[in-house]
Amino acid sequence: MGMSTETEPAESQHEAAAVDKSSMRVRSMFTSIAGKYDLLNHLLSLNVDRLWRRFTTRTVPPEPGVPVLDCCTGTADLALAYDRASQGRSPVIGTDFCHEMLRLGNGKVKKAGASDRIVLVEGDTQRLPLPSDTFGIVTVAFGLRNVSDTVRGIDEMIRVARPGGKVAILEFSRPRGPLLGRLYLAFFRHVLPKVGQAIAPNQHDAYHYLPSSVLQFPDGQAMLDLLTSRGLNATEHYPLTFGIATLYVGTKPLRGAAG
Repeated sequence: MGMSTETEPAESQHEAAAVDKSSMRVRSMFTSIAGKYDLLNHLLSLNVDRLWRRFTTRTVPPEPGVPVLDCCTGTADLALAYDRASQGRSPVIGTDFCHEMLRLGNGKVKKAGASDRIVLVEGDTQRLPLPSDTFGIVTVAFGLRNVSDTVRGIDEMIRVARPGGKVAILEFSRPRGPLLGRLYLAFFRHVLPKVGQAIAPNQHDAYHYLPSSVLQFPDGQAMLDLLTSRGLNATEHYPLTFGIATLYVGTKPLRGAAG
């Protein structure tokens, strides 16, 4: 099922085609907005992004003593959520290729008294500097669509998950239906860039990039099919807040198991 109007798909495809997701551009963009990133996320989602992360930790709960990896961790919100969910009993590693975001994330980790449990590492999700078959849960929240090569990012997440481990992807998605679909597109294309620009002046490009990157990213069944094609089993998805965001979950096969 797609959007309800006949003109929207063509507009969406044109907008998506214009998105430059080169690593250099994305790193530079997030460095420039790092100081306002948390404020904008919480404001633009009316703080519902906190509930989405909590839902993720409850739907894919950590096991005591089993490490968790949060890719594209940004300022470490999901890494901190997993530390809280495990009551500090599971080590958490967060990776991101934006140094400034990690600097802010380390400040939050220290403030939470979790420096002995959460380690933030500078690294690209396309080339994770971590060993294979290690983590019980590998997550990413609102970051996979910013990875230059989505498939390569997913493959790396699967590589570092241990056999039987979970891969969990929390990402913006597109609500279906005539009214909500149109309202969503109008908000993302016209309202969100203006709000972002008001809070973070001179960062016009960043808040036009967001709607474009969401519109070009696979969601719903397309994402489930992609995860299955990369080798994950038992894939499921959970639309959140009328489909504005979706949690996708898959399981890495046990060794010797059929794909």
